[in-house]
Amino acid sequence: METKTKQKVSRRTAARKKTSPVNTKTNVRKNIPLQVQDMDLASIAIDPDQPRKTLNGESLKQLAQSITEYGVLQPITVRKTGKNFIIVMGERRFRASQLAGLKTIPAMVREYADNDVLEVQIIENLQRKDVEPTEEAEAIAFLTDRYDPTEIAKRLGRSENFVRQRLKLAGLIEGFKAFVRTGEMSLGLGVAVALFEPGEQQMMLESLEGKFNANQVKRMVDNKTFDLSKAPFDLADDKLLPKAGSCTLCPFNAANQGNLFGEGHMVCTRTACFENKKTKTLMNLIERAKKEGFRLVPKIRYYWKDEEHNQLFIAHLEEHGFTVHLPDELEIIEKPVEPTLESIKEKYHYRDLNEDELQQEFDHAMQEHMLAQERFDTASDHGFENGFFVHTDSYHTEEIFVKVRETADEEEDHALPLEKRKMDECTPEEQIVKINGREERKKEIENNKLFEEVVQMVRDTEYIDMDKPLSKDEMAAFAISLYQNNIGYHNQSQYFQNFFGDMGNRSREEIVADFRKDFKEATLNRLIRLLLTKQVHFGESNHTNDWTNISFYSAMKEYHKKDIETIEVRYDKDRKKREKRLKERIKELQQQVKVLKG
Repeated sequence: METKTKQKVSRRTAARKKTSPVNTKTNVRKNIPLQVQDMDLASIAIDPDQPRKTLNGESLKQLAQSITEYGVLQPITVRKTGKNFIIVMGERRFRASQLAGLKTIPAMVREYADNDVLEVQIIENLQRKDVEPTEEAEAIAFLTDRYDPTEIAKRLGRSENFVRQRLKLAGLIEGFKAFVRTGEMSLGLGVAVALFEPGEQQMMLESLEGKFNANQVKRMVDNKTFDLSKAPFDLADDKLLPKAGSCTLCPFNAANQGNLFGEGHMVCTRTACFENKKTKTLMNLIERAKKEGFRLVPKIRYYWKDEEHNQLFIAHLEEHGFTVHLPDELEIIEKPVEPTLESIKEKYHYRDLNEDELQQEFDHAMQEHMLAQERFDTASDHGFENGFFVHTDSYHTEEIFVKVRETADEEEDHALPLEKRKMDECTPEEQIVKINGREERKKEIENNKLFEEVVQMVRDTEYIDMDKPLSKDEMAAFAISLYQNNIGYHNQSQYFQNFFGDMGNRSREEIVADFRKDFKEATLNRLIRLLLTKQVHFGESNHTNDWTNISFYSAMKEYHKKDIETIEVRYDKDRKKREKRLKERIKELQQQVKVLKG
């Protein structure tokens, strides 16, 4: 077998035209034909600046076997350097020939000017099928100094979208590139992370604590990006926020960066701009509702009203003079959706309907739709008002007609709940209850404002960038915030005892204090301080009734005690003045109660 192989190689060698000495002045720019010659492997060196960094060992062995049997079918390209030569193209063939035990290799000698060598090597490497993606990205990024993405795509025989994705991947920090190389991180997720500045990427990486977790990274990306197909505003509207312009032309729209998330998939990577447009959309809706006189109804059920974002939304409407009713308190007629054959198939996907049955179900659905449409069209004739459902998270709207539910009890004022009656409609005893209730509510509002002011003050300082090790209180606060913000409500009760111990009759403050006392120290980093300032809760939550906020507030006193005390004193001073007036008013009412009782 070995003799047969040597004969094959010898015949191929003899067929070539040998030239000696080597003509190093051969130049394609002068249209002088390049000559293939057998060169001594010992006279050829691998280029240390070769952009290709990885070679598959198994693939190299297979090529060596092929060369042993058939010889080197395609010559390598080299350039002259001193007395020897350096490989320009064909390092893999060169290494495989060494493995096969060959002494010579067919080669062509070419001259190159300065950076031409590197460009040729890059393009040659990129045209292979087994290029490691991060190396490919770095190589394509090098070519952007000379060509735009469209030209690079033509030279490589790739799509422009492919080139733009690789260019974005080149912006991935080294820590994440390592996960891509090992196959733990998908290219799509790598491109998504590369959308963010290196500093943000570094914080995301550090939060993984050396162990890659795709779901965790995806959650971090999702929290910083927005699917524009779900936006509550017109993406082509360049007047909503004139300085920002339209989303369809925005450079922060992933679809304008080379369809990074799929063909035509529009994803916003500029959080602040998206949120500002959402807010402006809501403000425009509120102004329109005031002008045209229709109702805005938050699309939530009563038992979800205490959630933070729902409370903030309701408070926002009330600040603009709206009386807010939840769907449970209203009769609602929603705009009907016309059925289609496809919607009927989807509705009865568990049944194998024949054509006749499908048509019967469709005809029945159309009859119901016509009745519903007639009820919707004549709603205003039956005492219903125009309105819109508003989704409190996305601000999407749905056209509806509404009517406040009537109850027999509302015919008598005294049958109304105490909180719904005016002060002058109440007895002195009831007024005392209402005054105390209002004071408790004002304290809650004050605590909310005080807490927001403290958090904002801390955020404006250099707290996040401090080099000091984290305190035990900071670590406890972070652990509690992770628990409260990352474990669903229904699961919190299941895991509570394992995490915080038996609740017993302890208050939230006591639970947090016990947790802080027993917390074990650990080395954490700058990310935690950033998260601590971001994961606090506003609205109905403050530093006296929310675990995350209580723990944050306690930790901040270590660094900003004087500033916090200054804010607290100001609120306390105003509160005492008000309480003094209230005590005098209550004392007067108590006297009236005594007189009435004789």
